[in-house]
Amino acid sequence: MSALAPRQLAELAHENDSKIVLLVLDGVGDLRTAAQPQTALEAAKKPNLDALARGGSLGRIVPVAYGVTPGSGPGHLALFGYDPLSPEGDIGRGVLEALGAGVEVLPGDVVARGNFATADAQGNLTDRRAGRIPSDESRVIVERLQRALDPQSHPEAQLGDVQAELTPGEGHRFVLRLRGPGLSPEVTDTDPQELGVPALPPRASAPAGENTAALVTRLVEALDRELAAEPKANRALLRGFSSLPHLPPMTELYGLRCGCFAGYPLYRGVASACGMTVVPCGKHIGDIVSTVASRWADFDFFFLHVKQTDQAGEDGNLPQKVAAIEEVDAALPALLALGPDVVAVTGDHSTPAPMRAHSFHPVPLLVAGPHGHGRDTVFADPCDRFDEVAATCGHLGTFPSRALLALLLAHAGRLQKFGA
Repeated sequence: MSALAPRQLAELAHENDSKIVLLVLDGVGDLRTAAQPQTALEAAKKPNLDALARGGSLGRIVPVAYGVTPGSGPGHLALFGYDPLSPEGDIGRGVLEALGAGVEVLPGDVVARGNFATADAQGNLTDRRAGRIPSDESRVIVERLQRALDPQSHPEAQLGDVQAELTPGEGHRFVLRLRGPGLSPEVTDTDPQELGVPALPPRASAPAGENTAALVTRLVEALDRELAAEPKANRALLRGFSSLPHLPPMTELYGLRCGCFAGYPLYRGVASACGMTVVPCGKHIGDIVSTVASRWADFDFFFLHVKQTDQAGEDGNLPQKVAAIEEVDAALPALLALGPDVVAVTGDHSTPAPMRAHSFHPVPLLVAGPHGHGRDTVFADPCDRFDEVAATCGHLGTFPSRALLALLLAHAGRLQKFGA
């Protein structure tokens, strides 16, 4: 199945009163192995998801390309109809973190994701996450660091015409935003992604990044001086230097009012970059569905994100992943009671518990039209449950994730006929 580019698809789009729900169980896909004979979806007691499958269509989606393991950013971009391999789909982690944290990012700004870390007396990293310090503690440290970057009281931190702003994130994370003339995101990470070694010096990855790399070097030195006495967070690691992408927003392309209901910054960031309205909500599906219900009249497209499935997969904890799926299943009737015309349940990638990491495997997909409203467009295939094995037999087959949005628009009656 080929996928139209967003602007090509936009030529067919037209508005109606339908409601589309995209429920993303992050990392939901899993594996059967000799040691793990059932996937989390197979092991979970999920009567509501299975009932939805019986009246809908199943298939599998490939987030980026066969054999390619996606990050969460590219995985979600594809779900929203963008090609993550295109230049416009190349969104850096820094931008995603910044937008998700509510940081204003303007054209020309350079942003990076920061981690507080712990280093020993020799400067070698012993914990890249500073013991996962709580958000309240991290916030106090960020406020102190911001004061240390004031050129009036700390001239050694002077960055010329460039302003540096730090914003606290979740736990040990923070966001760095640089604003000023002549900046470039062509700067390498200072996070070595391993322990027992020192932080890396920032370097230019292209000639355009030379001046910015020099500024970041001075900035990191100032931050580390201020952090030196901290028992845990005594280093600042930076990665994902990036600038604002040029994505055509979903709202303009398809005439959709799009709402994002995600409890974690990165996913809010991707949605924001695609033109969605980010609605504050909780991190568990029950709270998320309650918030969706309170804003049901405000949107046509609802993106709901569940993180717990991915966290359990990365921990190699199959029972915890099963429990997360069962929690979603228990909340599903309340979501369906709102009356969506089309519901899709899938993931942005697979995170198999045996692998403890994202993987390249296709992701199971369920598309259903639970209420119809005169739009009975969903082919009811013979699958009677929602899991990886059933998905391989489903009517939808296996296709690129970036084609999913077109499929949902079509099922919702939001695409016109192509040609005469």
